[in-house]
Amino acid sequence: MTIHAVNLALLKSAKNSVIGNPTAKLALAHDEAFIAALVECVGNPLFTADPHALAEHNEVRLEAAHVIASLSYGSSDSLRSLLRFNAHQAFLYALSVFQPAESPRLKAALARGLRALAVAIADAVGPSQWGLRHDAPVDVRNEARMALDYLFQVDILDICLPLLTDPSLQISTPIAQLLGSAIRNEAHQTVVSEWLPSVERMKEVKGKRGWERLDITKSPNRQGAWVTRQLTALLQKKDTKMQEAVLSAIACLARDNATVAAGLAKSSSERETTLSLVLSFCRSRVTDVRLAACHCATQIVRAGFGNHSLTVDDSPVLTVMYAVNHCIESESETPQTRTKASFILYRLVKDKKELCEVAEQRGSLDKLAKLIKDITPTDQSPEWQEDELESVSCLREAAFMAVAAISLFHDKIRCEVTDGLGLVPAIQVSLAHPHVGVRYAACQCVRSISRSVAVLRTNIVDSGVGMAAYRLFQKHDEDRQVTFAASSVVCNLVNECSPLRDVLLDQGLLLRLMQLLHSGDSNLRLNALWAVKNLLYHASSDLKRRTMDAIGWDNLAILLMDPDPAVQEQAFHVVRHIADGTDDVELLFHEIGCDVLGLVALGMQSDNDDVLHQAICVLANIANSPTRQDNILSNTRLLEALKQCLTDSKVGVRRPAVGCILELVKANPRSHKALHDVGIDSTLRHIGDYAGGAMSMSPVARYSAGLNLSMEDEVREKAREALHWLEHGAEMCI
Repeated sequence: MTIHAVNLALLKSAKNSVIGNPTAKLALAHDEAFIAALVECVGNPLFTADPHALAEHNEVRLEAAHVIASLSYGSSDSLRSLLRFNAHQAFLYALSVFQPAESPRLKAALARGLRALAVAIADAVGPSQWGLRHDAPVDVRNEARMALDYLFQVDILDICLPLLTDPSLQISTPIAQLLGSAIRNEAHQTVVSEWLPSVERMKEVKGKRGWERLDITKSPNRQGAWVTRQLTALLQKKDTKMQEAVLSAIACLARDNATVAAGLAKSSSERETTLSLVLSFCRSRVTDVRLAACHCATQIVRAGFGNHSLTVDDSPVLTVMYAVNHCIESESETPQTRTKASFILYRLVKDKKELCEVAEQRGSLDKLAKLIKDITPTDQSPEWQEDELESVSCLREAAFMAVAAISLFHDKIRCEVTDGLGLVPAIQVSLAHPHVGVRYAACQCVRSISRSVAVLRTNIVDSGVGMAAYRLFQKHDEDRQVTFAASSVVCNLVNECSPLRDVLLDQGLLLRLMQLLHSGDSNLRLNALWAVKNLLYHASSDLKRRTMDAIGWDNLAILLMDPDPAVQEQAFHVVRHIADGTDDVELLFHEIGCDVLGLVALGMQSDNDDVLHQAICVLANIANSPTRQDNILSNTRLLEALKQCLTDSKVGVRRPAVGCILELVKANPRSHKALHDVGIDSTLRHIGDYAGGAMSMSPVARYSAGLNLSMEDEVREKAREALHWLEHGAEMCI
């Protein structure tokens, strides 16, 4: 069907019919001929000198752009149809050949349409920006992934990013919104943050090749990223929509990006830092701008957490925390506003022990608890779930995520969550909520509070919340992300101190762990191994045999060679716990054979420090068994790897390595020649004689070295003792 099949009246009718009407959108999405005509219309500019004909043609294209933008906010079926006819490419082509004679209204509509499509594509690919959502169908997700990668190619960015400098905010604002919503992964973030206009790129290339000497002080890369400079300039426009869009875009570029964060926090004599400007918007009277500023400041501070200026000055953290706390506790704010505020607080404190303490001290936990209790009936009646608005479900999810993050590290805070604030009933009932995000967040809360031994032995058991989480873990048709969160809970429930350990074993734990190990999902495999590791810590020989008979010894050997270093690390940790006694070392050799030493040697040659550490700990445990010391000493490859660990590794690896050698030389006189032949004695002598840079540090620097300094002393003393046994062992045995 050609472009002439659609006209202005038809397009306006279609636009009016689909606005806020999911049924009409779905019907249009299935009309492939109409979708093809829409896309062709958008991507078919008219090159003519006749202003009347051009204006008439552009009105049709403008309405077609509106219809596509509206369809983008529809279902996966709508997105599937738009991607099938390459709607995003049509918008990009139209913008790339836009003529000065064409209407600015059309250009703005094209920019908005491209933004709407990009956001829909990014939402299908994930991860979700604000809470957990169901995955798009696999075919849509795969097509969307290719389309999103296409949008972030350099030559495509050459079309979009210069629009940030357009004098019309109606055009630059959608581009900023596109960046703030469509950047979901590190690769896309990097290509945008490092992008330069083609003219600037050519200057740099010429300068590097010697054709033209470029003054490095004027290089755009030396002055800071081009995109963040343009966004910072736009931030000072007196337009709240633009301010919100720019703050969201800067947040996406700064997320986990220390280089960008440092540039945004760096001061100069000419202007205040971008971070200072962002923090000023945290006091904006416009709620959306205030929250966008809090989100932006959070991402800058988090990414630059290792930067001295950001860690010494806690005012940015306190500014953000004050603003989000106010939104969370204000009952006059909409659920959407309180949801964003809760997620921002979660992102601010996540995995940062000191910030969790600050949040608790500033009353964040009390405010979250009140919010959760206000919106969560605990009578376990299904009616409240069926009638609940999605916005309320999302708010509960966000509040639980913030509670989980704040309570992750401190026993005092965990006990406050369970006993002081009494949140366990709300958490338990939410484990059965129909909204996937609520179940996921409730599991995260159980995971956090179950890290406390006191809570694990009382509230987790008495309330039944532990078994409720386990039932989620056992569900085969559960959302995989919820299963992952539930498996994190199970890792805590099978600890040595847990009263539920034997109960779970009797209720099919091992079978479920085996299923997850073969699931093909890397995160679930990792958590299943983590649970096995915790289960085997200080376990009886009978439990070790029962567990490994279910998991499979051959499977364990395969996991020790897994391409994923995280899986390898946990697999070696499992072996370490199996081999923590002489009898159990024999069990290991009986089931896997002497091949286990070859696997350990392979692990000790890993480039990954965590794998290396666990592998050397396994060897140290095996060395404690007198019957297996000769196996170690006759394995030259293993001894060479052991020497390498002493030479090049961090103190956390050298510590068990030198302990292993000390055990061998004290218990086995035959070890002296084998260790001497590979040169381990000279390595020990070097370690024992080396004073180390830490000892010459100033008192303040030595104090800050902390545990590592004491571990270095321990390694040095053990090296000297091992060397003494090597040189005088025969005399000491008389």
